[in-house]
Amino acid sequence: MIPRSKIDEIIGAASIEDVVGEYVSLKKRGANLQGLCPFHNEKTPSFNVSPAKGIYKCFGCGKAGNVVNFVMEHEHLEYIPALKFLAEKYRIDWPEQQLTDEQLAAEKQRSSERESLQIINNFAETYFANTLQHDEEGQTIGLSYFEERGFRPETIEKFKLGYSKDSWDHFTQTAISQGFNSELLKKSGLVKESEQGKLYDAYRGRVMFTIHNLSGKPIAFAGRFLKKDPKSPKYVNSPETVLYHKSNELYGMYYARNAISKLGYVYLVEGYTDVISLHQAGVENVVASSGTSLTENQIKLIKRFTENVVVLYDGDAAGIKASLRGIDMLLEGGLNVKTVQFPEGEDPDSYCQKLGPEAFATYLDEHKKDFMLFKTNLLLEDAGNDPIKRAQLVREIVESISKIPDAFKRMSFIRETSKLLAVDEQLLVTESNRLVRTKLSGEAKTSIPPIESSLPTYQQELRELVDVQHHDAQEKDLIRVLLWYGNQPVEGFHHVAHYILHHLAAEEIALEHPIALAIIEELNEQLSKEAEFNSNYLIHHSNPEISKFAADILAQPLEISPNWERLYDIIIDPPGSNYLQDANAALAALQLKNIDKMIRHNQDSFNSAETDEEIENLQRTHIHLKELQANLTHKWGTVIVK
Repeated sequence: MIPRSKIDEIIGAASIEDVVGEYVSLKKRGANLQGLCPFHNEKTPSFNVSPAKGIYKCFGCGKAGNVVNFVMEHEHLEYIPALKFLAEKYRIDWPEQQLTDEQLAAEKQRSSERESLQIINNFAETYFANTLQHDEEGQTIGLSYFEERGFRPETIEKFKLGYSKDSWDHFTQTAISQGFNSELLKKSGLVKESEQGKLYDAYRGRVMFTIHNLSGKPIAFAGRFLKKDPKSPKYVNSPETVLYHKSNELYGMYYARNAISKLGYVYLVEGYTDVISLHQAGVENVVASSGTSLTENQIKLIKRFTENVVVLYDGDAAGIKASLRGIDMLLEGGLNVKTVQFPEGEDPDSYCQKLGPEAFATYLDEHKKDFMLFKTNLLLEDAGNDPIKRAQLVREIVESISKIPDAFKRMSFIRETSKLLAVDEQLLVTESNRLVRTKLSGEAKTSIPPIESSLPTYQQELRELVDVQHHDAQEKDLIRVLLWYGNQPVEGFHHVAHYILHHLAAEEIALEHPIALAIIEELNEQLSKEAEFNSNYLIHHSNPEISKFAADILAQPLEISPNWERLYDIIIDPPGSNYLQDANAALAALQLKNIDKMIRHNQDSFNSAETDEEIENLQRTHIHLKELQANLTHKWGTVIVK
């Protein structure tokens, strides 16, 4: 944990115009600075920096945040490494974590082991590469294999391909003669020990693929056996070490990251040779899952560089069906997924070699399909006219759709699926919402801590009724009022922030947007300690999502032109002139929206009512909700809720 005081020191020293100015040519425009966005291609500047607020915002691609967010986005770093990047730039001492003597000793041992394993891997990478290029066996077997695959010398050198001699302990003895510790060699997975206690090479007789981390350092190896031997596995991979966690890594990401950021999408393949062949053909934005199922951490790694994934499938239909679960995980991770399928018997490597670079790139562009369309067509082929199989097909498609976090995307896919399968759209909506609610019911509900009293369980019940909506305009407008006018005075309250938080609790107003909820919690905690409201705390929050959200709202794209008064004699009140009215309108919109959803839910319940008593209760509930709706509209003024 980094002390808040140290974070404040780093952020206080890091001038956003200086940091951004190293990557973007900025020009003065009023109180702000403007330039071409570094995150997407544009010809007209839409990237704005506000030195006064300490934020940036691109009105072209929508990216926004503070100086730490910018470093995270541009350098592809997590929050803590981005802070350390800025600390080094501004020569601020990085805090050493306070550890007990026992923890310190363990950390030193772990650090020493990490450094030692890195040195061993560096040595191994050079050893395997030299064996491939300069040893007779390496040239005859290993180099010939790579050349037969069509890999050019510069490609072999770039990816650090190598060969391990078909010898019992040649690597082991060479490493020990260089002073490497045998226990560490075993931990690295490069050396193994027999039942008789003798050390031997783990990768003997194999061509070698080096796995690099994002910094380009070798952290693991994979060895492919070239002989046909049922007793020997085709591939041998490095074990888990302090350097290497298989579930966190994607092969080729070090070579692909810049191309992914530039192009805005990534190709996902299965094997090492697929990555190398495509890269050599000029398709550099490609990574591999290395033949294993995708993991959450690998998906998070992809999201650091892009939200758009194109999965390249072999022509094998059975293999495609087996990998559908991984695609569902991509959808659940919020990624946009397309697919490309190759002809029967072809894989990305073989088809790239067959077509050549230009024709292969054209094939990829012309054969991209949306994943939902691809999956539906694939399952339709199996289902045929069998009604039971078609019903199962519908369930599988809807289950995939329900995993998509964005409600608008879900609705779009439901419409397309409804047309494709000739199934009633409302039926798909109902089933999708049921699956979403089932998932949510298993997760912890986030509650809003009140200022003056505990919120009743009614709010929790309401949350279970409303649809999940991650980009709610009304909630964003409420946070806008809080951030812009939070410190403005209100009679009977400390300020606007206190006024809004009071009404959220007193009027039992439910929020759904996860970041809006987090901000409300932060403000409640902040105002319970001190009366003054400070929006800078949210702009420079340690949670990057909160700081981006706050910066996005605080970025003001429009200014009132003086020409309205000069040319047309029209006087427009400046923003904030009616801040209390803005606050009331935002609160009313949320209240009315919640009531409107309860009305719709109550109306839907009529369809399942079986007794006169149930119908009467629903009618009374409907009348009560309509009265609440009318009273609120009269109290706050006319508000239209959709």
